[in-house]
Amino acid sequence: MYLELFKLHELPFRLTPDPAFLYLSKHHARAKAYMESTIWFTDGFVVITGEIGSGKTTLIETFLKELEKDVVVAQINQTQVSAIEFLQSVLVQFGFQPFKMKKAELLSTLNEFLVEQYANNRRVLLIVDEAQNLSNKVLEEVRLLSGIETTKEKVLRIILAGQPELNDKLNSPGLVQLAQRIRLRFHLTPLSKNDTSAYIQHRLEVAGSQGRQIFEPDTFAMIYRYTGGIPRLVNTLCDTSMMAAYGQDHDVVKVEDISAAVEEMQWVEYAERSVKLHVIGNYSSMHLNGRSAASDAPGERRLVLGRIMVGFNGATIAERELTTGRFIIGRTTDNDLQIDSKYISRHHAQIITTEQTCVLEDLNSTNGIHVRAKRVRRRILNDGDVVQIGQHEIMYFDERLSRTRALTAEGEDDAVPLVRGAATDEEAEDDVNGDDAGAFRAREH
Repeated sequence: MYLELFKLHELPFRLTPDPAFLYLSKHHARAKAYMESTIWFTDGFVVITGEIGSGKTTLIETFLKELEKDVVVAQINQTQVSAIEFLQSVLVQFGFQPFKMKKAELLSTLNEFLVEQYANNRRVLLIVDEAQNLSNKVLEEVRLLSGIETTKEKVLRIILAGQPELNDKLNSPGLVQLAQRIRLRFHLTPLSKNDTSAYIQHRLEVAGSQGRQIFEPDTFAMIYRYTGGIPRLVNTLCDTSMMAAYGQDHDVVKVEDISAAVEEMQWVEYAERSVKLHVIGNYSSMHLNGRSAASDAPGERRLVLGRIMVGFNGATIAERELTTGRFIIGRTTDNDLQIDSKYISRHHAQIITTEQTCVLEDLNSTNGIHVRAKRVRRRILNDGDVVQIGQHEIMYFDERLSRTRALTAEGEDDAVPLVRGAATDEEAEDDVNGDDAGAFRAREH
């Protein structure tokens, strides 16, 4: 193979979903944050969609690798099954041998298992990949499972991942009840031109390039034209191009090697292919409880720039949209968000939203505001931030990312390799945020 020629220690463009090679574009980081929110919220039910090869499975594998030990997971990948077979598959993942059980026994066993895990302070997560293949009957079973609860809260968190037709199926009239239970939806769009370049360089670096140039700079635009920024297609083209370069004894991949690979695979430019990418509109692809992220005020459309979700003891108690202006949080009814708690001051904090940023400020409250257990006076909010206010937690989502991502102009650089160090105490006070942009890590309880 070409490893010795290019001085690499492993193949950089394998198609297997290896978390070690994950490149977090802004959009992929947002999807990962939504997956992580299922652990933070007890009523977590998230749907992630994306084109074939967009990176959904790699995100899932990375997410699973980072889970804490108290999370019990059932991961279902075979989805062309009956309702009975689906329930059996779930129980097999939990360690049962349910193949002779009838449906009533399957449901009873699963219900008892979930309640038992809750009693032992374990969180249970069901992940279904390729969920677009689930029949309506199976999706109805998913809805019923999502409703299993104790006297205090639901006991099963759910992530459905699939191709864009999953959204069409969930929006059908027969699945209205299921759609209403979904907390968050997100659609993974392809990488931008600049993300594609950064993605290739990232994978080469992981494979051992050590900063060496392996692809000539003028090859990236050509790779993007033929792959459309779909990670799996990028991997295929880059691997074949490196093989072509190896055959010509080139230690750097040139445009002629890309051309040779394209000719060998008989590809045409991505824009000419019959299968077009799903296009997201100018507004957010995230939906809450089946509603679009931006709602229309009488006579005009409100531009939603951000969104917050308020949690207490793991349950979501409020959701609010952020538009341009001032948003006050406090204990009394005259606030934009009232949190009736003795730990919250009368006017506790405010969020100032502009077209560029959302800034959270403490209004001289008694108990302050905390980010990652550190008290801060003022903070520029990043997508996925979790802020502690009294005994409540507020999770922030930046809606600008969803609107601008899908229609990024060619040549515009919106690629942000999410590798930054944590901020110092002084930086946290001076609004320099140390969190990975868009990445959310569940708070340890």
